[in-house]
Amino acid sequence: MSTWAEEELGAAALGDARLTRRLIKLADRFADKPTSSIPGACGDWAEIKAAYRFFDRKKVEWHDILQPHFDNTEARIRQHPVVLCLQDTTELDFNGQEIAGLGPLSYEAQRGMYLHPTCVVTPQREPLGVTDAWMWARAPKDAAGHRPGQLESDRWIEGYERIAEMARRNPETRLIYVADREADILRLMQRAHALDTPADWLIRSQHSRTLPDGDKLWNTVIAQQPLGDIQFTLASRHGQPAREIRQEIRLRQVTLPAGTRGETMTVTCLVARELSAPQGIKPVEWRLLTNRDIQGLNGAVELIDWYRARWEIEMFFNVLKNGYRVESLQLMSVGKIELALALYMVVSWRLLRMMRFGRIHPDLDAALMFSEAEWQAAYILAKKPVPDKPPGVREVVRRIAGLGGFIGRKSDGEPGVKTLWLGWQRVRDFVEGMDYLRKHHGGRCG
Repeated sequence: MSTWAEEELGAAALGDARLTRRLIKLADRFADKPTSSIPGACGDWAEIKAAYRFFDRKKVEWHDILQPHFDNTEARIRQHPVVLCLQDTTELDFNGQEIAGLGPLSYEAQRGMYLHPTCVVTPQREPLGVTDAWMWARAPKDAAGHRPGQLESDRWIEGYERIAEMARRNPETRLIYVADREADILRLMQRAHALDTPADWLIRSQHSRTLPDGDKLWNTVIAQQPLGDIQFTLASRHGQPAREIRQEIRLRQVTLPAGTRGETMTVTCLVARELSAPQGIKPVEWRLLTNRDIQGLNGAVELIDWYRARWEIEMFFNVLKNGYRVESLQLMSVGKIELALALYMVVSWRLLRMMRFGRIHPDLDAALMFSEAEWQAAYILAKKPVPDKPPGVREVVRRIAGLGGFIGRKSDGEPGVKTLWLGWQRVRDFVEGMDYLRKHHGGRCG
């Protein structure tokens, strides 16, 4: 039976079939051992040496590792009428490590690099995979305080261009480019307009631009009569507990310059402002820009739901940095780090997919996500009777998360990624231990 890693990465063209087999084995090992270092994830000294040799390959590029995942992600995209292409940037802090090629981060004294992926999800937040990525280290500023090299804002524009190319290859699926305030770049909107907007875009506004009539963008929208309001639960984040949010919605179509020759383009600006926020809590207010023509409340609510799904890329970064601890990688150059990051992005996607499947497809047969040994181990370790046939995915995900500290009270909701990655490691340790017992001791202890 092939593993998930073989199905996802088996088509990798690395110039040697042995390297592809090693890639698959590393993906399985890394996925099974969240929080572990490379030596901790590998089985023995021979595997550890083989792992470091793999990342030392100068003829293997990080995009060679990700290409089969890119292709599989695009195939999954074609199965849905609408998908959200989420882009964002995260810092990877390797301060204090001897890694060649690092650059400054937010503070010039910090050392590290940047990662800017495109993560694709459905409107229901099912993770479909990664379709694109940039990795780079900044050059230090020169004596005049300028940083040489390509403008970092270009990555947002190039990111849209690649999504637009994918939209043209998949005309049956509507692709929505979703990004936070850093992507509020007029050149990006103008580029989309010049390409005839093959992919829609939805960006959180950072600039209250001056409109042709001299008024400011945000003031113009806030002056409109509200369309109505929306209510939803804002998940806990940044130390704040989950709470109910009620926002009042206003929107207005406005005209922005589309080029240097007097051309214009029409965009929609939506402002969603929280009503009656709790005492001492800053009200949640979102100002969104889109190319889409939104007329009524239902269209505005859909837009807000799509923007709220942007949180999934923050969860992706959380799994990558805190679950798989990529900032603790002890590799000697940025090139080697990039190869490892390519692999860890795939295993991070898989863990998120596991969590979301438990919420979106609760009754799906667990055998489609887990091996028989894995879902049975979740029950055995929890000291619960093992079902005669595979249960639903949600039940198994909750069992696994329970092994990582998820209590499962009515008020707890569904498990998050941290309890899942902790529980998953216990499940995989148990399965590997039982496999060894069967192979070497006939299933008997002693």
